[in-house]
Amino acid sequence: MAYELGTRIVSGGYSPGEYIPNEATIGEELNVSRTALREAFKLLSAKGLIESRPKLGTRVRPKECWNMFDSDVLKWCFESTPSPEFLRSLFEVREVIEPSSAALAAKRGTPEQIDAIEKAYLAMEEAEAGTEDVILTDIDFHMAILRATNNEFMISLGQSIKTALMGLFRISSAEESGFVASLPGHKAVYQGIRDGDSERARFEMKSLLSKSVHRALDTLSQEDSDPGVNVAV
Repeated sequence: MAYELGTRIVSGGYSPGEYIPNEATIGEELNVSRTALREAFKLLSAKGLIESRPKLGTRVRPKECWNMFDSDVLKWCFESTPSPEFLRSLFEVREVIEPSSAALAAKRGTPEQIDAIEKAYLAMEEAEAGTEDVILTDIDFHMAILRATNNEFMISLGQSIKTALMGLFRISSAEESGFVASLPGHKAVYQGIRDGDSERARFEMKSLLSKSVHRALDTLSQEDSDPGVNVAV
């Protein structure tokens, strides 16, 4: 129930400020009990998506109230076909966090942590295009960099946006050419960190993200213009 209503909300099926149909109506539509519906409402309320108003009902809260770092909310956004604006916003967050993380990793990363980044990159090289390994090794690479900052807030934030990274990587690496094209950029980031060159690591990460956002937006544009293009999210 939470999934059904959550995807309706983030996709615009129910707009911010709009009241959701009453329990009896929506319960009949979806063939669920009021108890199940109320539990779903509690979950969505905790994620900042809805609020109950006495004598008025339950309405969708403004977008600025939504917990966009919640893994379920992010998943629902990706499964509802994300807009270009949504993707740009996510990449803007990454552009704030990840270049600085790469620079910190170059300064603070222990030999073991640097080795972990190298292993993650080498695993990317070995990943077979079109498989889940492409996504998982890419995430491992970026998470290894965050851990190498030895900053507990950076690491925690990385865990919070892991779902977002998975969704983004599914889009930007949807085609084999996109995945292969990203490898030199990842290698350059790793080399900057390995050499302890924080400014080089920062620059290479910014460059990598810039190319990634263009690939993601191009893929999304192709999907919109060609119904035969299927981007798994």
